[in-house]
Amino acid sequence: MIQNAHNAYNAKDYETAFKLYTDLAEQGDPNAQASLGYMYQMGQGCEQNDTKALEYYTKAADAKQPYGLFNLGILYANGLGGVEHDQFKAHELFMEAAIREVPQAQYETALMLERGLGCVQNYSEAAFWYEEAAKRGHLEAFNNLGSLYKDGQGVMQDDARCFICFSRAAEGGLAQGLYNLGLLYDQGIGCEQDHDKALDYCRKAAYKGHERAKEIIKGLQEDGKIVF
Repeated sequence: MIQNAHNAYNAKDYETAFKLYTDLAEQGDPNAQASLGYMYQMGQGCEQNDTKALEYYTKAADAKQPYGLFNLGILYANGLGGVEHDQFKAHELFMEAAIREVPQAQYETALMLERGLGCVQNYSEAAFWYEEAAKRGHLEAFNNLGSLYKDGQGVMQDDARCFICFSRAAEGGLAQGLYNLGLLYDQGIGCEQDHDKALDYCRKAAYKGHERAKEIIKGLQEDGKIVF
C-alpha cells in the first residue's frame, strides 16, 4: 500500500496520496509518517499545517526513519514548524539521517562540521561526510570537498583531487562548480593553464546566475576584452 501512495504522489495525485499516507501513518508506518509530514509542510493534498508536519516528522524520527530525521532537522535548523531554532538538535538529527545514507543530510552534516554550527568544528569529519554525499552524486558536496582539497583543510592538500571534484560539480551544472573550475584553469591548478577554458567556465557560471562570475564577465565586456 505504501508503494501505491508513492505512485500517487509521484503522479501528482496529491489527494489520493494524502489519503493513503494518512491511513498508513495512523497504523504506525514511519515511511508514511515522514511523507505525510512533508505533504502537510508543503500543503500538498491538504491545508498547509506546520504543526501537523512537526507531529508526523517527530513520529517518523522516533522510529529512525531517515527522511523523518532529516526533515525534522530542517525544522530545527531554521526554527520552523513551531520549534525553536536549535543548531545542536539539527546537527544531531542530520547526523542520524546521514548515517542512514540520506545524501542531503550527509551534505548538511558536513557543512555544519566545516563551519562549527551546532557542533565542534572538524574539517576531517566534514571531508568524510562531503565524500559520502559526493559518492551519491551530490553536486554541492563535490564542490565543497574540492575546496577542502584546494586549501588542505581536513585532508592532504591535493590539486589533482581538487580539480576532479570541481569538474564533477561543473559537469552537473552547479554554478559555483563552474566558477571554481574556471579559476583552476585560469591559474593552472591541477591542470594546464588555459585562459580560454577559464573564460568559458566563467561565462557558463554567469549564465547560471553566479554573481562574481557575472561581475567578471561584465568587467571584461566593458574593457572591450570580450564581445559576448
